[in-house]
Amino acid sequence: MNEPTTSNRIPLILAILAAAIVLGAGFYFTTNRTEVQRGDKAAYATADAERAISAAGISDTERAATEAIVRAYILEHPEIITEAVEILQKREMTKRMDAAGTALTKPFPGAVGGNPDGAITVVEFTDYNCGFCRSSVADLNRLMGSEKDVRIVYRELPILAASSRDAARWALAAAKQGKHKAFHDAMFTAGPVNEQSITSAAQRAGLNMDQAAKDATSPEVQAEIERNLAMMQQIGFNGTPTFIIGDQMLEGALGYDALKAAVDKARKKG
Repeated sequence: MNEPTTSNRIPLILAILAAAIVLGAGFYFTTNRTEVQRGDKAAYATADAERAISAAGISDTERAATEAIVRAYILEHPEIITEAVEILQKREMTKRMDAAGTALTKPFPGAVGGNPDGAITVVEFTDYNCGFCRSSVADLNRLMGSEKDVRIVYRELPILAASSRDAARWALAAAKQGKHKAFHDAMFTAGPVNEQSITSAAQRAGLNMDQAAKDATSPEVQAEIERNLAMMQQIGFNGTPTFIIGDQMLEGALGYDALKAAVDKARKKG
């Protein structure tokens, strides 16, 4: 009489134990907090599993047998832990990007490249002191040339130095004159970021220098920079360049092929 009940419970036990293991591993790999806090989170997941097992009326014998099965499988296929954590991380990242809403893809007026009405939006968080950002300029320019339905939204993220903020402010001032792209590219070829190179890039971009100097210190420009810094915290990345393409977040100098592949993937999803 008990055998069918036991058989029906085994999938439940497996699910509960596997979930506890994956949650514990996920907390361990995804949190950046202290070891004690990691242990606390894993302990909470285990406690939840204990309560579920108790509520299901599972005997110690059934539990021991199922734990042995789960343990043996995981030891034989440890890659499932990494796979599960990657899925968990992607889901959490997607939630955070969704929470950012349309603010993520709505550009500061003028801080756009490519097709301003393009169906596919590539958001780039960039810093003018970032060498990887500099090496990505050619790849993005190539992408804009080959993919006519792509819009680039530039988000100034000055995190590397005080001079990064100065350059970001002038980039947004250039955007107000419809010359963000010209300043952006000039800035990345102007050498070390300082007052002289910023002025040189602004002149090469053809800015009205007096107006740009006023706009660079405006509350509107300052608010945009703070908004971008807040997005970084909300989404959960800490470096540049970072690209958001559809539901994908990509970090680092990826190269043209990887960027195009991400655009193709976003295009297929619609």
